[in-house]
Amino acid sequence: MARLADYFIVVGLDLEKTGVEEGCGKIIQRFPRKDWVCTAFPQGVEMFCQPGGWRLSRERRPPTFFTVVLTDIDSDRHFCCCLTFYEAEVNLQGTKNIEADEDEEEDCLIQPAQVFAPKSLILVSRLDYPEIFRGCLGLIYTVYIDSLPFPLEGLVANLFTCLVPVAGGSQKLFSLGAGDRQLIQTPLNDNLPVTSKSVALLFQQLGIQNVLSLFCAVLTEHKVLFHSTSYQRLGEASRALEALMFPLKYSYPYIPILPSRLLEVLSSPTPFIIGVHSVFQSEIHELLDVIIADLDGGTIKIPECIHLSQLPEPLLHTTQTALSLVLNPDLEVADNAFPPLRAAPSNLKMLDKEVRAVFLRLFAQLFQGYRSCLQLIRIHSEPVIHFHKAAFLGQRGLIENDFLTKVLDGMAFAGFVSERGPPYRACDLFDELVAFDTECLMKEEASPAMLQKHMRELSEQLYKNENPNPHMAFQKVPRPTEGSHLRVHVVPFPLLDDGKVEGMLAEGLAKQPSAPAITTTNRAERKCVVPPGPPVVSIMGKMGSVFNSARRLEVVRNCISFIFDNKTLETEKTLPAALRALKGKMARQCLTDELSLHVQQNRAILDHQQFDYIIRMMNCALQDCSSSEEYTVASALLPLTTAFYRKLPAGVNQFAYTCVQDHPIWTNQQFWEATFYSEVQNQIRALYLNTPERKSTITATIKEHGSMGPGVTGNTELTAMDLAAEQLRAWPCLSKEKQQELVKNEESTVFSQAIHYASLMVYLLVPMDTSKNKLLRANPVADWESGSNSIVTNSMAGSVAESFDTESGFEDSESSDLAFSVGRFIARFIDKVCTESGVTQDHIKSLHSMIPGIVAMQMETLDGVHRESRRLPPIQKPKILRPALLPGEEFVSEGLRVVLDTDGREEATGGLLGGPHILPAEGALFLTSYRIIFKGTPHDPLVGEQAVIRSFPVSTLTKEKKISIQNQLQQNMQEGLQLRSSSFQLIKVAFDEEVSSEMVEIFRKHLQRIRYPQSIFSTFAFAAGQTVPQLILPKQKERNTGFRTLSKTIVKGAKRAGMITMGRQNQAALKKTDRGSRMTWHEDDDISVSDEGEPPPCSTLRASEKSTMEQLVERACFRDYQRLGLGTITASSSRSKTGEQFRVTAVNRLYSLCRSYPGLLVVPQSVQDSSLQKVARCYRHNRLPVVCWKHPRTKAVLLRSGGFHGKSMVGLFKSQNQSSAVPANSSELSSSLEQEKYLQAILNSIPVYFKVNSSSTLSNRSLVGLSPGFNQVRVLWGSSSEKRTSRMPKMAPVHLDMPFSNSFARGGVWASLRTSGRFSQHPSASDVGARLAGKDLAPPAGTESLQAQLLKQQAALYIFGEKSHLRGFRLDSNLNCEPVPVDFTDTRQIKGAFKKLLRACEPSASSSDTDDSFLKALEDSEWILQLHKLLQLVLILVELLDSGSSVLLSLEDGWDITTQVVSLVQLLSDPFYRTLEGFQVLLEKEWLSFGHKFSQRSNLTPSSQGSGFTPIFLQFLDCVHQIQDQFPLEFEFNQYYLKFLAYHHISNRFKNFLLDSDYERLEHGTLFEDKPADKQARRGVCIWECIGRMHWRSPLFFNYLYRPTDTEPVLKPSIGLPALRKWDYFTSETLCTGPSYDWRVLAVMSESTEEVNTVAASSKRRIVWPCYSSVGRAQPDAITKLLADIERLEGELGQQPERWQTTLERVRVSIQEDLKQEGNLRKQSVTVSGLIPTSSLQAFQRRSMLHLPDSCPGDDSSPATANVVNRRAATLYNQFTPKNEENRSFEGILYKRGALLKGWKPRWFVLDITKHQLRYYDTGEDTNCRGHIDLAEVESVLIATPTIGAPKQISEKAFFDLKTTKRVYNFCASDAQSTQQWMDKIQSCISDA
Repeated sequence: MARLADYFIVVGLDLEKTGVEEGCGKIIQRFPRKDWVCTAFPQGVEMFCQPGGWRLSRERRPPTFFTVVLTDIDSDRHFCCCLTFYEAEVNLQGTKNIEADEDEEEDCLIQPAQVFAPKSLILVSRLDYPEIFRGCLGLIYTVYIDSLPFPLEGLVANLFTCLVPVAGGSQKLFSLGAGDRQLIQTPLNDNLPVTSKSVALLFQQLGIQNVLSLFCAVLTEHKVLFHSTSYQRLGEASRALEALMFPLKYSYPYIPILPSRLLEVLSSPTPFIIGVHSVFQSEIHELLDVIIADLDGGTIKIPECIHLSQLPEPLLHTTQTALSLVLNPDLEVADNAFPPLRAAPSNLKMLDKEVRAVFLRLFAQLFQGYRSCLQLIRIHSEPVIHFHKAAFLGQRGLIENDFLTKVLDGMAFAGFVSERGPPYRACDLFDELVAFDTECLMKEEASPAMLQKHMRELSEQLYKNENPNPHMAFQKVPRPTEGSHLRVHVVPFPLLDDGKVEGMLAEGLAKQPSAPAITTTNRAERKCVVPPGPPVVSIMGKMGSVFNSARRLEVVRNCISFIFDNKTLETEKTLPAALRALKGKMARQCLTDELSLHVQQNRAILDHQQFDYIIRMMNCALQDCSSSEEYTVASALLPLTTAFYRKLPAGVNQFAYTCVQDHPIWTNQQFWEATFYSEVQNQIRALYLNTPERKSTITATIKEHGSMGPGVTGNTELTAMDLAAEQLRAWPCLSKEKQQELVKNEESTVFSQAIHYASLMVYLLVPMDTSKNKLLRANPVADWESGSNSIVTNSMAGSVAESFDTESGFEDSESSDLAFSVGRFIARFIDKVCTESGVTQDHIKSLHSMIPGIVAMQMETLDGVHRESRRLPPIQKPKILRPALLPGEEFVSEGLRVVLDTDGREEATGGLLGGPHILPAEGALFLTSYRIIFKGTPHDPLVGEQAVIRSFPVSTLTKEKKISIQNQLQQNMQEGLQLRSSSFQLIKVAFDEEVSSEMVEIFRKHLQRIRYPQSIFSTFAFAAGQTVPQLILPKQKERNTGFRTLSKTIVKGAKRAGMITMGRQNQAALKKTDRGSRMTWHEDDDISVSDEGEPPPCSTLRASEKSTMEQLVERACFRDYQRLGLGTITASSSRSKTGEQFRVTAVNRLYSLCRSYPGLLVVPQSVQDSSLQKVARCYRHNRLPVVCWKHPRTKAVLLRSGGFHGKSMVGLFKSQNQSSAVPANSSELSSSLEQEKYLQAILNSIPVYFKVNSSSTLSNRSLVGLSPGFNQVRVLWGSSSEKRTSRMPKMAPVHLDMPFSNSFARGGVWASLRTSGRFSQHPSASDVGARLAGKDLAPPAGTESLQAQLLKQQAALYIFGEKSHLRGFRLDSNLNCEPVPVDFTDTRQIKGAFKKLLRACEPSASSSDTDDSFLKALEDSEWILQLHKLLQLVLILVELLDSGSSVLLSLEDGWDITTQVVSLVQLLSDPFYRTLEGFQVLLEKEWLSFGHKFSQRSNLTPSSQGSGFTPIFLQFLDCVHQIQDQFPLEFEFNQYYLKFLAYHHISNRFKNFLLDSDYERLEHGTLFEDKPADKQARRGVCIWECIGRMHWRSPLFFNYLYRPTDTEPVLKPSIGLPALRKWDYFTSETLCTGPSYDWRVLAVMSESTEEVNTVAASSKRRIVWPCYSSVGRAQPDAITKLLADIERLEGELGQQPERWQTTLERVRVSIQEDLKQEGNLRKQSVTVSGLIPTSSLQAFQRRSMLHLPDSCPGDDSSPATANVVNRRAATLYNQFTPKNEENRSFEGILYKRGALLKGWKPRWFVLDITKHQLRYYDTGEDTNCRGHIDLAEVESVLIATPTIGAPKQISEKAFFDLKTTKRVYNFCASDAQSTQQWMDKIQSCISDA
């Protein structure tokens, strides 16, 4: 029985302390005056009864009631029920406060009766009956307010004298003596929480999802805060949330109502459940780590920093469904046509129990089988039980689930284990539910009806617990009359008579002398044996059994029996399969079982070979086990490691544990604890099973209690828990001596186990070689305390743990430190487990003193073992194979013996395709001055003789990290290295034990040194084979270097490079050059550093300037400008008389205008050089707009520049070459004016292609619409007015799928390009088909008016810029140009996409998640999406240029995205760039000369080390690959050429890609080719020369399908995502040779492999394995094969080999002749420019690559045509007759003038009528042709006049000019007669053609 109430308190406002802010409360009276003995008076009630603060009120408020919960120091709860009412305040002192509070007017006096002060009546009790207390306090208030004739003192005294039962379901009627009759109903079981209807209310307020989130938050120990305007609601919500946690108990601060004075409690670090009034909303919203629930608004707010773990999946879904069914029962039938007539909804109290039933069942499912993971450590005198968390999580299959892990780690669960662990105690509803059979639960899940029935039963039990009696007795409690609180004259609450109350209290207590002051219960709890419940099962149900597992177990068993039977050969064969089988869980168990059997059969002594095999299998089992079962495997192997041993010489035994120490599990203290406790449990069980008489009694009694299952028959089946239950039952009846004896027996059992485990730990933690303590050093030990749900927590162990954590693991390698650290590790373990298990302090001390001795003895023993084991003959290791090196490549570090481990790629490991296990392979890792190379042989005996090579250039290394690999094949390895390369390669190796960690560190240091060379001359491209003195390069300049210093640097750099000598030119010295010549140089363009530069050192040095200019014009840039006809080199002051619109300016020849631009730039003819400097200031890095390409047909030009500078001060001073600080405004003004003038000049220079009166008009092609390849991107050009649209009714809108911003779409569509008609009629599929087949479509209806419309509105120039820059960009309305804003992928996104792409192609480990496929990862990288966006933009530009508009691209800095776009536009528009020569020109011009930052983007230099790899160029090459994929006939080069460039632009093998601009190359002296005398180390290797040589030798880069079309020179690929494919460069690899791009190595290897192949020539069969062999070489295409056969036959016949180009050319010619003879040429208009003849009908072969028959579909195949085919075959063979003599129709010496300012040189010229070309050689004997002029391109041959530098002795009539479509060649013969001869011969050739 318990007291109804402990204290009654009256609290009022303390008027003395009332300040301006808020008042204080004070206790007016309290009863009883003295504290009860067992219940202290609660402190701080005056704060809690007014949680919002004490304040006076201006109106009479109704009384309020709420309950506050206070927790005392013993964690007991006190319920304080507060009834607050307001009394009139008579004291006028309060009026001031009111004025201050209410901001009332000061002059207005307030009447005393208008101020009211709060007063609270508080009842404090240990019992939780809020409604009863509401009635009691209400009664006292009613007696006071209605002046009823009952003494208040009597009512108060009766509160304390009334005794109430605590539980058991009984009812108690009582009265306080004021005519009331009240009834208390006790719950049946006070363990179950009483909630009334609070849980249902909480769900109504917040909803299912929010309450579930709060539920998870409380279980995972987060802070939860409720706020509401109702205190009552706060209390109910807190009560409900706590009740949902049952059977767990909340052990953190629980404050349902927090007063304002204590708000700082919310910042405490511990979890809590707190409620506050909504008034404090502003204060609580600043809390960062608190989950806030708004009860009134129905929302919860989870801060971003909180990761809220959710329930594990099947349970989350079932819980949500069940709650939905309970709370929304109508949901099921809501859609029924005839919904059933519903009974009245269940009342809230019943609903409340239904919801709780769902949560109770959830916990039963969550903790299902928890009893089988309890480890019994002690039974007497108190049970000590430990929970095996790892086993529980592992068996549940929830090891990765952070929710359950956090719950099990929490304090609530620790309390749960201590409370519910003992097997003999009082049981409740949860114990029954959790013991419920799993299969029954499964059935219920399947059948909703069964589930609902069970839930209903549960909820009824919960309901009955709170309301056991259906008939409630009559209750009567008087209430105050309505509106009594509004009465005007109410007497204040009277002071009660203390003496009277105390007297009545004493009197009442005297009547009940037998009753104790307070007891929690008078009823002895009925204890019983707790049902054990079913064993743990996986939460997902039974997992699918492993495929073919029985066969795998058989393999493991056989292998073990072979080992023990000493059948070495069979063991060798089966071991790899057995090791692979050990990846399965069952196989690992089988291994431990089999080995245990052999131990029992006394077969534990092994020979060396057996020992080695057994160790490998043990290591493999330990390495492969997942964290869910590693405890099980390790604990099963633990006794075996101390059983198996081998005998070494000198009487030393080596045990197995010395070889399995390298696994982190041995340093995991939780593992040792769990294993120790399992063993203790077994020992305790054995202890109590021993005595025979006890056995029989136990069996009998337990059977009698019915706790044993039906399957249990023998005594041996009794679990430790069953025995413990029996012992606990018998304990009270035993004598003291017997009890002490049992306690002593148990204690000594635990102690003996502790000694045993201490020595086991010593065995596994002291390494054999004490100098290497790798394992413990690698893993600084984590916090041992975490996660062990022990009941006893020991402060000593905790403090040791802290001190241990602060030290970083076992760092020192000296043996004394090792002994100390191992000893300390074991001592901590001993401390923890012995204290928890109740071992006496004396025993613990004796154990501590034993440990150092055991460690020292073990170290001494192991010393001998180590010494002897090293004398054993080593196991034969494979020979280290040395890789072949490139010329000049040197070894930096000798091979380190390693195992190349498998990474996530499946091909080499059998994978899905099957095939040999090429990896893992054993070999060595080499570092050379160029590459990192692994070379070795596979472990798999089936492919053991093959070599495996994986390598990549050092410069491509993106990430290098140390890893730990537990290698199954060689147990002693653990240190590893993972090297990832941007060339899509990954080397993941584990080092052999012979490789010391020092050697690894040296290797890594060398690697870092070579990865980032100090200067470019240290790179392999320059340093190949020579040791060059390190060159100290000029330091990196600041961005705003002055002009003067810059000039000096250039001069110095250039002088140092020995290139140019500067000087101001003497103007008279240079005669005017011939204006008629194509390349002219004008006298007034002096080469000076700058106008403000210092006077040059010497006056005139024309020769050097001439040489500089000569070298500049030899650059690809200038050659291409000449080809495109973009003007001549002129000075700004002179005007060209040829009428050319553009000129080539040399203003940047010293890179003073823009450092990242080439020396020669194309600008409008009219622009002065002087104004370019000002224009440049408006653009980033001074990259002003210059022309880079001209459309051959429409003459539209493509310009490029950097992004615009902002119109700000910052913008002005950003330019890097600003010479002096000019006044900002004037400079800004002049720059922007110059910029506008410059744009105007560009516009004036653009030929207006689309004017109506012009001769060239838009062709039908552009009117029909976009080209077929453009299907995916539909651009809608917005029309600027309604009128225009109405005049073009037939236009079909073409929608925009572009990354452009919406700012221009306001006018409806992409309004910045206004020509709405050009892309109007989108071709239908049939049109596309017709066009593909080469038929021209008829122009659409109304073309004339449409065309005229178009031509009016098309802008001459479109400026593509960034949104942000175009915003402030104002154009003169007269200018015919349009700005177009572009959203483009920036470099950061490209870098991010590349990282993901690299990880997708080279994952370091295979993904366990089946959804994470390669294609998914490829999609997630967004690489293909970026290609799509880039090609979209490119196609828009191509379309614009093709229709006659010029384009200026002004994005970012002008060297990344801009370069990609302009290069691709030129590639698609100009067939020249699709040839080998043209593509080289394109790269040299747009990428190298225009300053793409190769070094920085490819991360090649130390300065770019932090910026990472940004594959701008690689992305461009991928785009080219996509285009080539769709147009295979249009490119002269093949895919291998692109891959070669992709690989080598980052390999540092060639000098071309090493620096960031021509300026830097000039500074380093690598821009121009050196003089022949200079060719030493500094020259470097040039990629173009290398490609040229390779191309000359073999058709490695040549595309046999090359057949360019003349009809459609512009390519328009399809760029939809489905049309873009993954480039196989990213994923293909050749493990037999390493990357095929280092071609010389390949050539060396192919020679060696040829020999191997000839040996095995007897068998023709060859296995080609995709990732190992080079499929292209093993199965070459037909033409390559034929060429190789011809070469081989030539060699056999001893003939001079013919070049492959010549052979192919002859084949082509003969095919053409055959076709002429057949007459097909006339019929089908066949064009033969490639090897494959195609007709116009077969044009779509270009895209589809479907091979049509040669004859027309209409031809009948008569015998004649068959003969023709045979004849053609004959000619194919005939032409291979040896023809060593070339076709030389006419030959002799001619002088030829070089390019601009170069001298005349004699050359041997050969006129070849057959090949239709004029070839020239250095001498008549020379066989290597230096070059040729195609006669088809010759326009005229004319007599010419001699020019400067011509040979003096030759007659003036001996000069003639040969004019081709590309340029003019100047020749002179020896005399006039031979000149005439040459001219006649050439003329006749031209006319013949």
